[in-house]
Amino acid sequence: MTLTVHFYARYRETLGLDSEKIEGVFSSVDQLRVHLLQRGGDWSVLAELNLMCARNQELCKLNEPLSDGDEVAFFPPVTGG
Repeated sequence: MTLTVHFYARYRETLGLDSEKIEGVFSSVDQLRVHLLQRGGDWSVLAELNLMCARNQELCKLNEPLSDGDEVAFFPPVTGG
């Protein structure tokens, strides 16, 4: 399975990365997130409780299933004022 993972806003700044291709077998967005967290260091930003995610450009929950070729995005919550 090949996924394209995008990081936005503060996550992109913290990780110094806006996207990457990841190979592996991940049953859900959360399993992918846990895989990334295992890298340690700055990747701990993805452990935030209020993290938002999208699959194929649609907001989703962490339990969203993944398929080969999916595009996943992680970003902090958006606030307005």
